[in-house]
Amino acid sequence: MIRIADGLIVDGTLKPAFAGDVFIDGDRIADVVPGGVANAEGCETLDARGCIVSPGFIDCHSHSDAYLVVEPSAPSKISQGVTTEINGQCGGSVAPRYGEARLSSDWASVLGEKLVWRSLAEYRETLEAARPAINTIQFVGHNTLRSSVVGYVGREATEDELRRMETLLAESLDAGAWGLTTGLIYQPGKYSTPEEVTRLAKVAARKGGFYATHMRSEGDRILEAIDEVIALVEATGIRAEISHLKTSGRRNWGKIDAVLDKMQREIDSGRLLGSDRYPYCAAGTDLDVLFPDWAGEGAAKAECERLADSAIRAKIVDELNALDRDWSEVMIGGVWCEENRAYPGRNIAEIASTENLTPGELVCRLLERDKCRTGAFFFGMCEENLAKIYSMPWVLPGSDASLRAPWGPLGKDHPHPRAYGTMPEFYSRVRSLGFTREEAVRRMTLAAAERFDIPSRGILAKGAYADIAVWKEVEFKSCATYTEPHQFASGVRAVFVNGSLAYTPGDFSRPRTGRMLSRKC
Repeated sequence: MIRIADGLIVDGTLKPAFAGDVFIDGDRIADVVPGGVANAEGCETLDARGCIVSPGFIDCHSHSDAYLVVEPSAPSKISQGVTTEINGQCGGSVAPRYGEARLSSDWASVLGEKLVWRSLAEYRETLEAARPAINTIQFVGHNTLRSSVVGYVGREATEDELRRMETLLAESLDAGAWGLTTGLIYQPGKYSTPEEVTRLAKVAARKGGFYATHMRSEGDRILEAIDEVIALVEATGIRAEISHLKTSGRRNWGKIDAVLDKMQREIDSGRLLGSDRYPYCAAGTDLDVLFPDWAGEGAAKAECERLADSAIRAKIVDELNALDRDWSEVMIGGVWCEENRAYPGRNIAEIASTENLTPGELVCRLLERDKCRTGAFFFGMCEENLAKIYSMPWVLPGSDASLRAPWGPLGKDHPHPRAYGTMPEFYSRVRSLGFTREEAVRRMTLAAAERFDIPSRGILAKGAYADIAVWKEVEFKSCATYTEPHQFASGVRAVFVNGSLAYTPGDFSRPRTGRMLSRKC
């Protein structure tokens, strides 16, 4: 029996915080005792005086599928109190992986010989052998399904291809997948029709799954994109979440009130569950998303071939230079070759000026050197809108980031600071808007568990799984920045995962007891 003694208990509900003890027996909470107990003989005791004791945090939108195999200690996540991630987002998942399907460039580059699976069931076996430190919920990505069957060609799927995608999705759901996600601005999902996505969502709905979507637009056509999600829900009855809610691009900032009003109406009607959002005003993705559609078709291999053709490259450069974009708002993130190592943390406008290049020429040069794997941060959002988004109680924390580590293969990358700092940043911002401690913690724990139907987690109650974070409120801060991202959050004193002490400050060597959760767990 383990006793977490004399902490300030915030149990995940809206119940006012109270002093007391939490007892753990095996992987479950044995009891929560207000006021504590005078004598607890035979218990291993962790002194939580001066600390909040809460459920472990749930990252509602993550991309750690592959990295949980590479770095199962999950240091950037567990150090900020995360005990469960929801992975396979934005249409990209580690499985099923057949045909032309390729993992994202960052995943594939570090997995190497560890990439041994094809099906979701095989991935699950690999993950369980790696023994992750935190729990994971796995969604299936539409882009992964489509590339497995159709490839990366820019056309509609045939009826036979649709049926094969439906079969792969059904097999993955039977193997424990939580539902379907889409990334409709990415290759090859951008080539799908709404009817294709609806067909797949019906498969997920029949098996009790969820739907989360990086919509077809988060800027100029965001209202129409929300309408597409609503039409899918009405056609399928699936439970749906809109991922990382934002209004991208300065010209779209003024749409925020209309977006929130529309979302609120759909949530009130029961057609939407809500949304998630990272607490930063820069998105992070691959630099090649800037390519015009024709130049991006076929993904990295085809892009590299086009860049090697001088006439095609000149056309790409011209179209990039013609974009209505402030290039000072595009910062280089992760790079993959030594020639590009000087650029992370610097913006396109500054680099282009220094090197006497146009922005289009610079983008093509960086991508050519990195074989179209360069990462970037896009500063296309505003603080006022982020505050409005976080004022909505149905917006939950989602990092939109893979786990990271400052060492090993993951330490060579230059990630978005959200990989290390989402939870303390979310908590700080929500509290600054006037939400109580209890309300903020609920959005980071039980609200997420209830939204995604994760039983017996996100709450400190007798019989619940013992996923627990112990943290000092005044010290709970993000230390990561865009220029120095590999910095652990401060303030977390201990993290328990399934009843086992999994983290104390600076110690990532403890037994790893995370699980891949299935719909029955």
